[in-house]
Amino acid sequence: MSAGHIDWYAARAAGVVAYVLLTGVVLLGLTVSGRARLPRWPAFALTDVHRFGSLLVGVFLGVHVLAISLDSYTPFSVAQLVVPGASSYRPLWVALGIVSAELLLAIAVTNLLRRKIPYRWWKRAHMLNLVVWAGSAVHLLGAGTDSGAAWLRTLAVASIAAVLGAIVWRVVQRRLPRLSTVGAVAATSLAGFTLVAGLGLLPHSLGTNGTAAAATKRPQPPTRLSVAFSGSIAQRQGAGGALVSVVGHGSGNRKVLVRIDLVTPDGSTITDTSLQLEDVSSGAVCAGTVAAIDATGFNGTCSFPGGAAHSVTGSWQVRDGSVSGRVLLAA
Repeated sequence: MSAGHIDWYAARAAGVVAYVLLTGVVLLGLTVSGRARLPRWPAFALTDVHRFGSLLVGVFLGVHVLAISLDSYTPFSVAQLVVPGASSYRPLWVALGIVSAELLLAIAVTNLLRRKIPYRWWKRAHMLNLVVWAGSAVHLLGAGTDSGAAWLRTLAVASIAAVLGAIVWRVVQRRLPRLSTVGAVAATSLAGFTLVAGLGLLPHSLGTNGTAAAATKRPQPPTRLSVAFSGSIAQRQGAGGALVSVVGHGSGNRKVLVRIDLVTPDGSTITDTSLQLEDVSSGAVCAGTVAAIDATGFNGTCSFPGGAAHSVTGSWQVRDGSVSGRVLLAA
């Protein structure tokens, strides 16, 4: 992995970890509020783990946002990171992530002021954690680069089913006091899993005919395309040399995001290359390497997940740190 990939992978990994931790925090919060008892776990221990988990969510969310701001594959300005709808990259799903993060920050402020505000205010604000979690789940599935991967969809199904099950248990446990905690959670989690499956969030390999039909509506990665391309050139200096990145957008028969990374220790010799072309419609990323590149263009190869190799060529003009031209993808 080249240095240019680190921020991109860090953003994706931190986002997933933050979501998993947030799911755990919500489940613990529902457990504590429902006064459930776990074997060998006193109530104060659950509360402490809940608070510590909330801090970890904030840490990984911060890493997620910081890594996105540093990455040049899908450049985000400060305004695009804080204003919902300001980004042109999957605007609705990114906006949901921004709103969820800002709500989480507001909840953290109410936690700091817990002893200075009425308890009922704090409790109502604390319930917004469910809204934050729901927005984060949709953001994960809609904006994530790995949203089409079976492992991520399985993770989402499991977490959504668990939280739905815990919510149902929390609502009914007062009316059914003799129902065991384990039995209630198991039964309602199964109901939640069934509901999520019905909504078509299951991986293709696990879905029923209904989910398979929904999956067929998702655009497939292109086998050929020709798009007008414009972007910028950036250079970062590191201990092992320089990383030169060409990042831009293509628009035409399909909208694509293109990134080329070149590692050079002396400014002339290239020791490592990376090529990524993301088809925005399907969310699929064609990853590969660059064979040759100069001031007039480049050529290389890439492959979509599970697909055959494609040849990629580009012709462009370079001027004052920017490039413009055309990119072709062929079978």
